Amino acid sequence: MRDLMVIGEFAARSRLSHKALRLYADRSLLEPAHVDPRTRVRYYRPEQVEKARLITLLRAIGMPLRLIGPVLDAKGGPAADLVAAYWQGCDREHRARRPLAVHLQNLLNGTTPANGTPAPYPIAERDVRQQQVVFVQHHVTADRLPAFLGEAVEQLFAHLRAAGAPLSGPVFALHHGVVDQDGNGPIEVCAPTDAPVGPAGHIGVRLEPAHRQAYTELSKGLSGYPTMAGAFEALAGWLDERGLRPSASAREIYYPNWSDAGPDEHVVDVAVPFRTSHTG
Repeated sequence: MRDLMVIGEFAARSRLSHKALRLYADRSLLEPAHVDPRTRVRYYRPEQVEKARLITLLRAIGMPLRLIGPVLDAKGGPAADLVAAYWQGCDREHRARRPLAVHLQNLLNGTTPANGTPAPYPIAERDVRQQQVVFVQHHVTADRLPAFLGEAVEQLFAHLRAAGAPLSGPVFALHHGVVDQDGNGPIEVCAPTDAPVGPAGHIGVRLEPAHRQAYTELSKGLSGYPTMAGAFEALAGWLDERGLRPSASAREIYYPNWSDAGPDEHVVDVAVPFRTSHTG
């Protein structure tokens, strides 16, 4: 006990609050060396100060507690690699949010990009033919969306392979409701095919009507949730400015190069079908 520090002294030396120390103990990141069974006072070893300061530094770069444990366990070079991977992910997320930040500034200022400055979400139009699609639908929030998309695509591809039905176009996902950290859709993932194919279990078959759509192209590095949200908002504003109304659910259209693309390569379109003036 003579070599142990009470929590107050340890908090001062580690520059951590009592609240933080209790939280880290509860998460098994920095547990006391001894807890007095009568007073419940917590004691720490002097050598735990270095670990406490490391946690402080990791929290200072924004690392969540769930990722700090593996860093503390790894130590040395592997721990440094984990920090590097985390920071690279932060950098990608920051770059992905840039178009949304620019769009928000323009929206709040009531301005458009200056001459020669590319719009954060350049919008074009195109006609899309009628397509037969196999599809699955599920309620999912933004944090679960990537995993669900992967699972759904695997299921649809397996169904098409079993039927000997090739794809006739890129896979797309319809947002039938808001998908964010709180809203859970639903999302409908569709794989188009011109070959005869029937439904099976939770996999359905239907016709996606021909339509005209407004769309914006996004690169792999800008394909995360924050940028997608900004793209949907930009498309809604574009339609409002022209007095147009959506004719079907907004969608994300994924191109086959998705898995191998570099951060600046075009991999996905965000699109909204709309009613043209002659269709009413």
